[in-house]
Amino acid sequence: MESISIQNIKQKFGIIGYDYALHRALEKSVQVATTDISVLVLGESGVGKEFIPKIIHQYSSRKHHAYIAVNCGAIPEGTIDSELFGHEKGSFTGATSMRKGYFEGANRGTIFLDEVGELPLTTQVRLLRILESGEFIKVGSSKIQKTNIRIVAATNLNIVESIQKGKFREDLYYRLNTVQINVPPLRFRKNDIKFLFKKFSNDFSEKYHMPSITLTEESLKYLENYPWPGNIRQLKNLIEQISVVETIREISIEKLKEYIPENIPSISFSNHNHNHNNNNNNNVIETRSFHEREKDFFYKILFDMKKNLNDLKNITFQLIKNDSNPRFIEKNQHLMEKVFGKMIHNRDNSIFQLEDSSKSEENLDYEEVEEDLSKNEFSSFSLQKKEIEFIQKALKKNNGKRRKAAKELGISERTLYRKIKQYGL
Repeated sequence: MESISIQNIKQKFGIIGYDYALHRALEKSVQVATTDISVLVLGESGVGKEFIPKIIHQYSSRKHHAYIAVNCGAIPEGTIDSELFGHEKGSFTGATSMRKGYFEGANRGTIFLDEVGELPLTTQVRLLRILESGEFIKVGSSKIQKTNIRIVAATNLNIVESIQKGKFREDLYYRLNTVQINVPPLRFRKNDIKFLFKKFSNDFSEKYHMPSITLTEESLKYLENYPWPGNIRQLKNLIEQISVVETIREISIEKLKEYIPENIPSISFSNHNHNHNNNNNNNVIETRSFHEREKDFFYKILFDMKKNLNDLKNITFQLIKNDSNPRFIEKNQHLMEKVFGKMIHNRDNSIFQLEDSSKSEENLDYEEVEEDLSKNEFSSFSLQKKEIEFIQKALKKNNGKRRKAAKELGISERTLYRKIKQYGL
């Protein structure tokens, strides 16, 4: 299969954004497309999970066959088996004729089971059989039928919690979760909001034959700092509403607050068993400790990057020292001093030394890192890559045990779990 660029995928499917976790989700979609393994897509409601199965289908060998998307949460429990697996005539009241189900109709193609966590337990047993053997039985029939189908499932529920409560089969979870793809929430994609706003604003301008709405700088900052519980779907609906209602096309922050109030409940990153009756002071403490842990983790990454940079400087210096060329040194002295700091001639005027090349990682402190940040530009992409590298090393070292890995990284287990979901690790 020829190389496919992320940019081509985004253009083809109308996906907007440059977030690393989003790009990682798209990369994984293409990587698994050529196989037939099942995929589980995780993400909050409104993040755009529906694009992932379409990408997988489009770049698979099944692309010339059927693609069917089923919202499992929208089909009544009494008819879900009939919809998915079909039924025989007379199998229940109202079954006046034989009907093919989605699994039969999508044979040799791909089926997307959205909100798979909403399936009844009896239906989960039937789905597990298809995943294991490709076999199913229509409602009211005893004849075993076969289907050749690729299954991609998605949910915004906490499946592990559903398993613990007995609402979802553990064996089905492992069958579906051969490969897991995580779609990040909008609050983790702040830099993408301005691009999404422009896209939706232009779309609705064309749809309603009106000038595009724009934002003041303050308004954009307000949108970027809003937690977006409804994610991209909420942002799109907001922009459509404003586009239709407002006559002044530049939206001030005061006007924006009429649509999304400033005093909104804080987003909790705690698990579902957390006591929701905490008072406001406890919420503030929780938020502050969360950001402190994030800061500590961020500094650990910067320390590692700085140490690597110092090591690189020292290696380069040793190469110059061991193969010294007076003309080269003289010609590039200004550049070398810019990189290495003050340099000192030795006795024969041919070898230089770093003024402070022995400084170790232990001597670094927050102030020094912050000073370096003010002098150098660290791209968010590089930091995210480094963050992923830190997490992967810690998990590998601790044999996948999150509690020990989190302790080593200096962050809470809950923060580590969110990072794992965010980056699809």
